[in-house]
Amino acid sequence: MEKDTIMIGGEFLVKETKPEDIFIPEEFNEEQKLIAESCSDFLDAEIFPNLERIDDKEEGLMRDLITKSGEMGFLGISVPEEYDGYGQSFITSMLANEILGSGFSYAVAYSAHTGIGTLPLLYYGNDEQKKKYLPRLVSGELAACFCLTEPNAGTDANSGKTKAVLSEDGSHYILNGQKMWITNGGIADVQTVFAKIENDRVLSAFIVERDWEGVVINPEEKKMGIKGSSTVQIFYNDVKVPVENLLGRRGGGYRIALNILHIGRMKLGANVVGAAKLSTRDSVIYANERKQFGVLISEFGAIKYKLAEQVIRTFATESSLYRASNDIEKGIQYELSQGKDYGKANVDSPARFSVECAILKVLGSESSDYVVDEAVQIFGGMGFSSEAPVDRSYRDSRINRIFEGTNEINRTLITDATLKNAQRGAFDLVTPAKEIQEEIRANKPLNTNPGDYFENKTESIRNFKKATILALNAFVDTFGKGDFADEHEIMMNIADMMIMVYAAESVKLRIEKMKTLDPGRDIAVYKDILDVMVCDYANMICKAGTDAINSCDDLQDRELILAGLSGLTKVGNVNVKKARRNIADKLIEDNRYNF
Repeated sequence: MEKDTIMIGGEFLVKETKPEDIFIPEEFNEEQKLIAESCSDFLDAEIFPNLERIDDKEEGLMRDLITKSGEMGFLGISVPEEYDGYGQSFITSMLANEILGSGFSYAVAYSAHTGIGTLPLLYYGNDEQKKKYLPRLVSGELAACFCLTEPNAGTDANSGKTKAVLSEDGSHYILNGQKMWITNGGIADVQTVFAKIENDRVLSAFIVERDWEGVVINPEEKKMGIKGSSTVQIFYNDVKVPVENLLGRRGGGYRIALNILHIGRMKLGANVVGAAKLSTRDSVIYANERKQFGVLISEFGAIKYKLAEQVIRTFATESSLYRASNDIEKGIQYELSQGKDYGKANVDSPARFSVECAILKVLGSESSDYVVDEAVQIFGGMGFSSEAPVDRSYRDSRINRIFEGTNEINRTLITDATLKNAQRGAFDLVTPAKEIQEEIRANKPLNTNPGDYFENKTESIRNFKKATILALNAFVDTFGKGDFADEHEIMMNIADMMIMVYAAESVKLRIEKMKTLDPGRDIAVYKDILDVMVCDYANMICKAGTDAINSCDDLQDRELILAGLSGLTKVGNVNVKKARRNIADKLIEDNRYNF
């Protein structure tokens, strides 16, 4: 695999991607389908019948479910065989997270254990640490958690006050401090704890065991949603941590946390796809049973709009998820081929795609929030009752816009990381920006409207990319190449443009590849999904770009740039009512999500 075939975060704005370069769910092999089926069967047998017990935090139940997950092999899907795992690909691990993502509070506990709980040890542990802990984490004998957040150190994790001081004999560190909002904290046997050693400016990481003297775990927090997942504060009072339990190098903790969170954002993107599919299924089943004015409410146009939007947003997130997962998997394989060890390869590739990881986090959490909100609306009064299934979906979904870095932080990350990648020469944004402005000055036609369906959509999305580059270039021209920290509003405008570009292109590429894999397949309803997305995104990208450009004071050629933005976001006319009804009709006929 050549290096130039591996893209970097944000490069999709300037580089064409071909359908054959992506992975789509229609390509899952038999082994992957079997894993997905096993995960689904586990939910049906162990999770869905026990949702009330889980939410009531029945003593020992969630911990027992983690053990059972280990017995089923779910905790070691992406762990190498030498540590009793199954050594599956990044894509397969995302599939498991998608299916189990519909498991409400259990999904949170599972993702925390297999992600932020296990991965620091897997990727940064030395041989002895991995041999000691990983097989037992894979089997479910041990449960894990990640202790980073403190009362005054959330997003700014490096400002944490937890401290570790080397003992006089040099045999252990004495750990003191407090952590809060620790997922799985009440059930975890092993904790990755972040603290500053003595007077260090940056964090280090330690492997701490729950039963060590001085580890004090507070009672469970009372939460709006995900009630069954364990969330606690943990205090460390003169805890003696053996020096051999330093994870990675001294001062490397912040980098560990940052890199693990990239993967956590992808896992969340997978989780919410499963949750959104479940809520969409609940919505259509209810709409096909509930009558008003003597007619099933699934026949009403207003309900069909909601059902169609649930499908569109779920399909867009799913398409983006597996496209990004495939890029990360290819990056891992490339890094391994260059001689990097397993841990570094699996850390460096997601870090390379930090932009796409953040896109998936924002796109997925906000799409899922829309889906569950409209599910409550479709259920009407029953949706507000705890007797209906969507009550729990609604409450549990809200945290996803806060988990793994707030969506506001992730939006600024999307723009900032893209600009930094370009500024350090990973790809060129300046030349395309100049070329686009020259096209506009020369009054070249920005929309040629080719007759072929996919060529037409490719042109529209290419123009969306150009519009985004215009906004990015205006931002840099105005504020220079330094710190953009005070310009969050503009950064979020640009991030929204990038999210829509990535989602639209991912859907287009997926549909093209579906047709290539099965030329006889009827893809009319999938074209309806893409038509609605491109039509809606055109207006939204134009608005976000206009706001960004108008917020750049003293910008030269502002009116020219705005005119170009308007031209680049013009698309063909679409009967969106008919397209959405076609999408909804398929959902209604199938009575489940089947896209």
